Amino acid sequence: MPTKIGPSAFVFLRILGAGILFWLLKYFIKETIEKKDFPRLIVCGLLGVAANQLLFFHGLSLTSPIDASIIITFIPVFTVVFSAFILKEKITTNKLLGITIGGIGAVLLIAYGNQSEGTSSLLGNLFVFINAASYGLYLVLAKPLMKKYNALTVISWVFLFGFLFMFPVGINDVMTTDFSAFTTQTYGAVAFVIIGTTFFAYLFNIYALNYVSPSVTGSYTYLQPAVSFIMVSIYAYVWGFTEYAQDINPIKISSCFLVVTGVYLISKRQKEKVL
Repeated sequence: MPTKIGPSAFVFLRILGAGILFWLLKYFIKETIEKKDFPRLIVCGLLGVAANQLLFFHGLSLTSPIDASIIITFIPVFTVVFSAFILKEKITTNKLLGITIGGIGAVLLIAYGNQSEGTSSLLGNLFVFINAASYGLYLVLAKPLMKKYNALTVISWVFLFGFLFMFPVGINDVMTTDFSAFTTQTYGAVAFVIIGTTFFAYLFNIYALNYVSPSVTGSYTYLQPAVSFIMVSIYAYVWGFTEYAQDINPIKISSCFLVVTGVYLISKRQKEKVL
């Protein structure tokens, strides 16, 4: 993005491709959704798929992969905040401290995106930040549905409604995309995003949640900034993409440390007095 394919067109293909794969698996699960649960599924499709992916891809097309990977780890912070308001879950001292520390790191990184060096962008960082808020709210709203139905059933419907929201936004960009300019590498990248980072990522998360707690699965979010730092370094210093050379600096490392510390405190289990 955005030279070969625009963010909206990419999201369109991602939701369509992964949605088809989910519904192929859903065919083997005979489960009916109650009518009263469809409004929540529709909202989950809007927040967890359409808005979430549109904001993330548009943000990623404007800003540094490192910035995006750091800000996206803020999702557990939003989940805690929304859970407190919607599900009435208690906020402990550790969680309050984590929200504060992580918030400082996120705000610092977003504000720093306004500088001109590297591939950072204030607008792109804001898009990714709002995306994290959207996905955090989606997780809270989807939690009751996950307890009531098979997780694959929920995700299949969420992707269907997400695609319906996405269709009028992305169809024009898809129709105007010059697919003849795609190389084998381009098709490979698109396929990896659809199959690897969407279909299998959601599928593996469903499997993992059957065996370990959400806090354990959430802790692997900490790996995203580390992987991004490594990949950007390879792009900049091994493959010669010089525009990434200035994406690694003390400000971003400090922001990453603050956000990860904040999320760690939120995820940490500890008996303590509730505020």
